[in-house]
Amino acid sequence: MPRPTAAQFSYGSATVVFSALALLLLFRTESGIGVAGVGTAALALGLLVAVALPTRTRAAARPTAPTTAARTHRTIEDIELATARRERVGEHSLHR
Repeated sequence: MPRPTAAQFSYGSATVVFSALALLLLFRTESGIGVAGVGTAALALGLLVAVALPTRTRAAARPTAPTTAARTHRTIEDIELATARRERVGEHSLHR
């Protein structure tokens, strides 16, 4: 079973609080059994809202080229390019 997201927690909790408040005001109950019934109904409604909220699905990972640090070998072209860059570090761009 996947873990609930933050949105599911938020919407479920808000539903429980507001539905409990609305039901208590609507039924004007003062007995312990009435309050327990309202609390149970509010929890059930909050759970229903949290479960019904669509979950985010992970996008399929696109295959990408490995980063330079992830390479296990270097081609001759890579080595020659790095050497040429190191040699040109001190040169000004207009001296070419």
